[in-house]
Amino acid sequence: MTLHRRDVLALPAALLPAAARPRDASVTLLPANRATGVSPDTQLAIAFRSPPVVGTSGLIRIVDADTRQVVDTLDLAIPTSPNPSGRFPAPRAASAAPGAPPPVYQSTRIGGRDFHFRPVIVHGNVATIQPHHGALAYGRRYLVNVDAAALKPADGSFAGIDGDTAWSFTTKAAPPPAGTTRVVVAADGSGDFATVQGAVDFVPDRPAKRVTIFIRNGRYEEIVSLAGKSNLVLRGESREGVQVGYANNSAFNPGRRWAFSIVDGADIQLSTFTITNHAIGQAEALMTRGQRIVLDRVTLAGSGDALTTYGTLYVADCKLTGHGDTVLGYAAAFFVRCELHSIGPFTWTRTPEGQHGNVFVGCTFVAVDQPLPWTVTTTDPGRKVKVVFARLPRNTAVTAAQSNYPHAEMVLIDTRTQGIAPEGWGPIEPAPAFDSSKVRFWEFDTTDLQGRPIDLSQRHPVARQLTMETDAETIASYRRPEFVLGGWNPVVVPE
Repeated sequence: MTLHRRDVLALPAALLPAAARPRDASVTLLPANRATGVSPDTQLAIAFRSPPVVGTSGLIRIVDADTRQVVDTLDLAIPTSPNPSGRFPAPRAASAAPGAPPPVYQSTRIGGRDFHFRPVIVHGNVATIQPHHGALAYGRRYLVNVDAAALKPADGSFAGIDGDTAWSFTTKAAPPPAGTTRVVVAADGSGDFATVQGAVDFVPDRPAKRVTIFIRNGRYEEIVSLAGKSNLVLRGESREGVQVGYANNSAFNPGRRWAFSIVDGADIQLSTFTITNHAIGQAEALMTRGQRIVLDRVTLAGSGDALTTYGTLYVADCKLTGHGDTVLGYAAAFFVRCELHSIGPFTWTRTPEGQHGNVFVGCTFVAVDQPLPWTVTTTDPGRKVKVVFARLPRNTAVTAAQSNYPHAEMVLIDTRTQGIAPEGWGPIEPAPAFDSSKVRFWEFDTTDLQGRPIDLSQRHPVARQLTMETDAETIASYRRPEFVLGGWNPVVVPE
């Protein structure tokens, strides 16, 4: 009998085969004790009879059964981050004594960069343990020891896991063959890899032939980074069935606040799955920094700056939700038939000189009538803001010589809307401090959700309404992706 993650809560420990039962019958293990053929990128899980709490001390150790070497240690006395809650303001840290070493936080290396992470995440009765990336190897047998202090179920039934026989598993003999052009990720352990990042790490940076990573339905709670990758397609089994995400933001991981990223990538396509950043604040679902990136039928759910873009990007039939500056746009990006929902401004468009910016054709914009989530407290219902297409306020991070973003471009063609403020755009830094003469905040054929024309008489004076009588050629040009994307005519790779 093979035990999968989906079975952990469904099968009482007393009914499990002997290989799946630890000596402590109060818990169920994944991988099952003495399991074989386990992917080295697997996450470990313990299901308890009652919800556990992650301890503030105790070790989780993975030991090579043959060499007796400890290959990975998770020390739960180490804080996950300078700001474990992920909320600002951060707790005030105690001053270190002169000459004392800097504080240490949980850290794992993903895609060549260090991230703070949570070594144990609890949902309901299940504690999922994330070993450090790359800690395990192929063709090895491992023992897992868990101190009793590391996890504390409400019923107090957990006495820890130790010794040579309580929890062991053997990894697969070898990875897929070199040159493989399709690999499968499955959270239940039935694929080539158990995590999305495990599959990404396996694929060469620049494969001679396009490689497809097929992700089976499941929940993948992990930070994913495609760094330096090209010629790659990540395709989910179904858009709603594949859920990839993590709780990460600028408070938890300063400077690396995304759940999923493409860094220095090219010719990459993401299709038919969902990416969610479970944190609030500056918390991207996706950050893209690359050329010829395609998003196809992807759902993105983030908070502030939910989608941050650089380079060139083609986005088709996608859904994006966020909490303000929902698209932080530096890229030349062409959106077609997309649906966007935002609590605050839909974009902060920061187009560099010499390229096009955010262009939306046949898209739908829906304002969400809710307060900004980071302003809500137990005593304060929170603050609401106007929902506009784009804002361009004075950016204190830009020097006066740079003059904010004078080439910002956002063009809307055949847009359906609901709940947008009458002015549509702004605030925009005023003259004379800022020359907005080259800003292109343009609209053509903007309607309500039923296709009825809306009142544009109160639009911000910097914005412009295009008409077929005077702007037919301009409208036709902006309908063409290659015009917006510097000559690139994107093609969505089919299934």
